[in-house]
Amino acid sequence: MSTYVYGITHSGLPQLPAGLAGVGNPPRAVRVVRAGGVAAVVSDCPPGLRPTRRDLFAHQRVLSAAAGATVLPLRFGSVAPDDRSVRALLTARSDALREALDTVAGRVEFTVRGMHDEETLLRGIVARDEEVRRLNAAVRADGGGTYADKLRLGKLLDAAVAAQAARDTATVEEALAPLAARHRGGPGADGWILTMAFLVDRDRAAAFLTAAQRLQEDMPHLDLAVNGPLPPYGFAGSAGFAGLFGAAAQRPLATV
Repeated sequence: MSTYVYGITHSGLPQLPAGLAGVGNPPRAVRVVRAGGVAAVVSDCPPGLRPTRRDLFAHQRVLSAAAGATVLPLRFGSVAPDDRSVRALLTARSDALREALDTVAGRVEFTVRGMHDEETLLRGIVARDEEVRRLNAAVRADGGGTYADKLRLGKLLDAAVAAQAARDTATVEEALAPLAARHRGGPGADGWILTMAFLVDRDRAAAFLTAAQRLQEDMPHLDLAVNGPLPPYGFAGSAGFAGLFGAAAQRPLATV
């Protein structure tokens, strides 16, 4: 049976809670595989593993149970052929893994995404830009303005929104990056104008959240979504162990 890997930690991981159960139905017992001065928190991988809510929660529960140690969390569905393969990978990558553990030790991740409040943003653009204000008035008048007016207004608005998005991204980065050990990201997608991740020392987490709240108050045209503190998924992977293990074959998310 293949081995499901939840995360990687130091070999001196404190003892896990007795009876800790992982993914699967029935849940598989969790164990620790050690090699090369590091360790992997694992269980047997059930056949036909899917990202059900039950198993996604089980994955997170196991990582939370190991929270007394520094843990490099793996994404759901990370699987090795067997325990022997896990030991071989831990041994071969032990130096990189210890370095990655040092990178995230005592730190948590916050993700920050921003989306424009279109009504507030456009109202501000119209108020600031005389040509936009004139064209907007012409288009909204009874005659509806000319085709050239509408085309020009659309181009000006698109440019103004893009410029504001760039300024907002820079403002958020400048305000929050000094509170983080590392950060990454920038322009967003799917309607978000920015998507960033910050690796923050635990003792600075409250200050980080306060700074994010202050940003929201100072930028009413921007809706900020702050998620955290979280396990350092993004920074752990970028620190050198992403891709160590394969992904289980997964069907679409199912309910339980």
